[in-house]
Amino acid sequence: MGRRRNSPVNVLFGWVRRQSLKVKVGLTVMSMLCSLIALKLLIKDHNHFFVASEAIHAAGILVLIYKLTTQKTCSGLSLKSQELTALFLAVRVYCSFVMENDIHTVLDFATLVSTLWVIYMIRVKLNSTYIKELDNLPLYYVVVPCAVLAFFIHPRTHYMTINRMLWAFAVYLEAVSVLPQLRMMQNAKMVEPFTAHYVFALGVARFLGCAHWLIQIYDTRGRYVFLTGSGYLWPPMVLISEIVQTFILADFCYYYVKSKMAGQLIVRLSPPV
Repeated sequence: MGRRRNSPVNVLFGWVRRQSLKVKVGLTVMSMLCSLIALKLLIKDHNHFFVASEAIHAAGILVLIYKLTTQKTCSGLSLKSQELTALFLAVRVYCSFVMENDIHTVLDFATLVSTLWVIYMIRVKLNSTYIKELDNLPLYYVVVPCAVLAFFIHPRTHYMTINRMLWAFAVYLEAVSVLPQLRMMQNAKMVEPFTAHYVFALGVARFLGCAHWLIQIYDTRGRYVFLTGSGYLWPPMVLISEIVQTFILADFCYYYVKSKMAGQLIVRLSPPV
């Protein structure tokens, strides 16, 4: 055990943990930039990022299904995050069916059905194991700001205005839907393995989605932002949403990797600042 504690990886994580918040943010940005460069050099077709992102998200859902069916407990899972996920997926499936009706509609619908099943298990079958006291982030703190933002900032297309607003609402809500889950884990101070795998999968999926945007913007010298939608505020807001999603999950992913490198099954989080 002594060798494991004094391994270079643990020494590195210990050094990072002692740094100030400003230094940690800088190190996170540098790590992401290095990862972006590696992805750009290794993967030629950047559209594969979306496929990989959706596949990893699906893998995270499968981990939850395995946990609920084998361990018969939903301890550590946030019902509110699952409800927010179901909400933005339902809105996105409707908008995708009306405006696109492609393979992404099918993938989103499959993920929606899986998420609704998880909600049913938490609310009905395994409700006695749900720790409601720790899942204490009010939903309106998340939903209302997203709705207001979508009302004022949404894409300009030939579709009905309400559909454009709904699409924007889904984009904004997806960016912050994991907040109740992170709040619940922070309250508990530790995360059991299957929940940790699920949240880490979300973090990786969001990073790949953000990587697609940033690499496309670099390759087109900024023109890609204005090709993906009309209006001055909507395209930058989509990019900001992708970045927000990535940074929201970056801190948890750090502790997840740290715990796995140390051979720990339980992910222990630092107390809130």
